[in-house]
Amino acid sequence: MFALCIESSHARGMGHLFRALTLGKALAAKGHAIRFLINDDPVAIALLAERGIAAEAVDLTDYTSGWETELIGRQGIRIWINDRLDTDARHAQRLKSAGVWLVTFDDRGEGAAEADLHVAALAFNDQAQLGGRRVVVGPRYLILNPEIARLRQVRTEATPLLVTLGGSDTWGATVKVVELLARRGLAATVIVGPSFGHHRELVEVLTSSMILKRGVPSLIAEMASHGLAVTGGGITPFEANALGLPAIVIANEPHEIPIGQALEKLGGTIFAGHHAAIDTSVFDRPLSIETMSRAGLAAIDGNGTDRVVAMIEELVAQ
Repeated sequence: MFALCIESSHARGMGHLFRALTLGKALAAKGHAIRFLINDDPVAIALLAERGIAAEAVDLTDYTSGWETELIGRQGIRIWINDRLDTDARHAQRLKSAGVWLVTFDDRGEGAAEADLHVAALAFNDQAQLGGRRVVVGPRYLILNPEIARLRQVRTEATPLLVTLGGSDTWGATVKVVELLARRGLAATVIVGPSFGHHRELVEVLTSSMILKRGVPSLIAEMASHGLAVTGGGITPFEANALGLPAIVIANEPHEIPIGQALEKLGGTIFAGHHAAIDTSVFDRPLSIETMSRAGLAAIDGNGTDRVVAMIEELVAQ
């Protein structure tokens, strides 16, 4: 049994959950039994239920009761996978004391040092400080939706334009971007996620040339039908570039700033800064869409999930 332990909320965002869903599906396809563990977030729990995925709500702030040990024994867990950003040393040490293999993703917490495998695909700064017995870094290890593989293509035009700034968009960057586009008379498809909490403000700035969608069945399919995307600094711009879709990235959180900067260096993305100080000149700049599209396709091959699954299976075989 593999445990996929995720933290998801309006404040944390939903990127961890969607990455875990993709990884869980890939592991299940290899014949591994998966158990999802998640903090008590009603939106995330409902999303899992809609997909027919069994999940157990756990208190991720409880570092004293030993709930992890009880779960490991009850479920027969052999590998524990954390996708929570900052794990606590007490939590990680309890897992290792229970005799399981520990895998973690993009983890800057003290608990990362206990991990047998640390997949840091989004770590572009301070890489030497990443903890773990085996640490792999860079876009080669991105967990991306397999749907991308059949939809990769070169773009030549910046239209249609897509705006998608995360499953929760904690700080309402979507509203700011829509205002920028409205002032320039630009049309766009605007997609908001299931935890989006700024509907009133957004509706006030939408124009008749904009289409609003919420909770789309496939964000990958939506991106595939567009020529340019405005995204946050999480996994979405990597998915966009893997599709050949150029992106303008706006960091929702400080840790997304180096991600946006690194993506710009790869060539498929323009970084427009932090949401609190957006570089609005980006939206007036002519972009070489075909050049950006080809650079994105070259930089992100979309095979990271296979690489990560292979490394996890190496642990199982030991």
